[in-house]
Amino acid sequence: MLRVGDGAAPGPKAVVSIILPVHNAEKWLDECLKSVLQQDFEGAMELSIFDDASKDKSMTIIEKWKVKLEGSGIPVVIGGHASPSPRGVGYSKNQAVAQSSGTYLCFLDSDDVMLPQRVRLQHEAAVQHPKSIIGCQVQRDPPNSTKRYTRWINQLAPDQLLTQVFTSNGPTVIMPTWFCSRTWFLHVGPFDEGGKGVPEDLLFFYEHLRKGGSVFRVDHSLLLYRYHLYATTHSVLETTIWTHRVHFLEEQALPRWASFTIWNAGKQGRRLYRSLTAANQHKVVAFCDVDRNKIKKGFYCYEDAQERPKPQIPILHFRAAQPPFVICVKLDLTGGAFEDNLKSLHLQEGRDFLHFS
Repeated sequence: MLRVGDGAAPGPKAVVSIILPVHNAEKWLDECLKSVLQQDFEGAMELSIFDDASKDKSMTIIEKWKVKLEGSGIPVVIGGHASPSPRGVGYSKNQAVAQSSGTYLCFLDSDDVMLPQRVRLQHEAAVQHPKSIIGCQVQRDPPNSTKRYTRWINQLAPDQLLTQVFTSNGPTVIMPTWFCSRTWFLHVGPFDEGGKGVPEDLLFFYEHLRKGGSVFRVDHSLLLYRYHLYATTHSVLETTIWTHRVHFLEEQALPRWASFTIWNAGKQGRRLYRSLTAANQHKVVAFCDVDRNKIKKGFYCYEDAQERPKPQIPILHFRAAQPPFVICVKLDLTGGAFEDNLKSLHLQEGRDFLHFS
């Protein structure tokens, strides 16, 4: 068992605590910890590490870097456990936060690398936005992996950081870039500790929004965000994410509308309809599409409905449909045509439509 608080002698309270959960990260830790040392932030900074039952050489690497970091004036607080099984990312983050002292929290994944100005620029933003999760733009490694997702992360307009929170991409600022005040984290959190398969970042993000939090992105690339097959995110099932998204949609958005249209009469649109509560299914006045074959069918019949006769939802051309819309279309797969259609209808995002793609 590692000792919580295994760091340097007490000194000035940290302005920023870098929160680093670790589990079998020996492949990436040298680069990750070097990037902590290279930060150009001039305030007091500490590194809080929680090791979640690593079985590789992670702790050996951490002890080596502890000497270097503390020699440069960055205290290192180390906690962890050596149980047979890991407790999960949510638990590790909560423990790393609990053992830290900083007024602000800078979250870092052990497989990622911070650019030198990250802490400085995000701290400046957090001071100005005390109830926000602060994110940033990223560089992806390998560079050609997840191109569409990376473009979405980096190019969302400021208002879309709130209007696109229902999409399949998850939080509009990704977890490895999060920076916030300790006060706000404690108001919202902690992270769910359900372990493997639980999207703890998405659940925290939704709770953050429920409690009136906002989202701000520093428009500089401040993190090298790695993509690899061992990433924890791959353990979360798509069906789990879908269930949480539908629940949040029904809780936060659909009560505003007496009726709405689902834009997509195909597989995803029908899946959304089937996933809604009966009360919200009754609010669906139509599906709309551009596919002539789907429109020719005239309606979608929900075969599993308990009511008789079974509901038959009209399928219309999008120009004949009425807003508001829940859009179940991947926007950047249409070569810009879909965005042009939205503009031609003079729809206002957030009021007349929202994305569930």
